[in-house]
Amino acid sequence: MICLICLCLLYHGFMVIIQWNKEEEEKFKAKVVEAYEREGSPYYSTARLWDDGIIDPADTRKVIGLCVSASLNRATEITKYGVFRM
Repeated sequence: MICLICLCLLYHGFMVIIQWNKEEEEKFKAKVVEAYEREGSPYYSTARLWDDGIIDPADTRKVIGLCVSASLNRATEITKYGVFRM
């Protein structure tokens, strides 16, 4: 007996139904887990410049002090826009 799994997706306003058996489901899950493990690393995101880098825990106080010092070198400006987020 073959067990079929149905997955319904709404794609650009169209209903898409995907059917797969257990073997195909396991292959799909393996790809998702592998991508999660690879892309979940902090080195993955920092290599793509999605953040400002990785701080060595031993340097945390020094880096925070440097950031606070840099922020105090200039007066704040009044802006008309909100906070930018990635």
